[in-house]
Amino acid sequence: MPDGGDLRRTPGLRRDEVALLAGVSLDYYTRLEQGKQCRPSEQVLDALAQVFHLDREATEHLHHLARARPGDRGIDGEDTQVDPYVLRLMNEWDHGLANVLNRRTDVLARNWLSAALAEGFTHTDNFMRMLFLSPQARTYWPEWEQEACSMVAHLRAVMGADHDDPSLLQLVEEVSAGSEDFRRMWARHDVRFRRHDVVRLRHRLVGEVTLRIEMFSVDSAPGQRLCTLQAAPGSPSEEALAKVSAMRPREPAFR
Repeated sequence: MPDGGDLRRTPGLRRDEVALLAGVSLDYYTRLEQGKQCRPSEQVLDALAQVFHLDREATEHLHHLARARPGDRGIDGEDTQVDPYVLRLMNEWDHGLANVLNRRTDVLARNWLSAALAEGFTHTDNFMRMLFLSPQARTYWPEWEQEACSMVAHLRAVMGADHDDPSLLQLVEEVSAGSEDFRRMWARHDVRFRRHDVVRLRHRLVGEVTLRIEMFSVDSAPGQRLCTLQAAPGSPSEEALAKVSAMRPREPAFR
């Protein structure tokens, strides 16, 4: 942008500057901001993404928001039941952690190993509550700040255009009221799908373990994801998980 020589009270671009850089009129961009222009073209969306320096996932998120239809919304209460065959798969998997999450990051089911490592948490029904409202979280996740930022960005990504879903709003209000850190991270509007990652956990009996996360969509239940955490073969972390798994009772434990 050409230097106009004026002093700004706040950082960032003005509406007219965004419109100029995106190649649209100021009136058109103003209507976009106000929600009065509901069907921007692919070219306009790509131009805005470039102006705002969005990465690939944030650009995809922008396109999804612009193309969302009313029928795509209404997540509240639609994805609370886990298929028995998925539960059976999780129950038979004793070498890694497995959780079924919905788009609000509610924990709909977990295998015994996952429950054993999360034992003692104040909140275990939702990952946002676990991370931000449970005092045990900062000990359980040695790299807590990184983990928390990743999960908040993931929540925004998977919710997509359903940001006005009543159950999500209730969750955001609850966690915001109890955590300044959540308010700070949520206000950043970061967007990133968490498909695979590496995370460190600390268990009170076996110490620290390093696990790889893989996320799978459950096609029979739109909105549900199977989140798995495994240790590298032959690693000390795999040996530590084996020790915890050996404590398993005869009957499976699902939440």
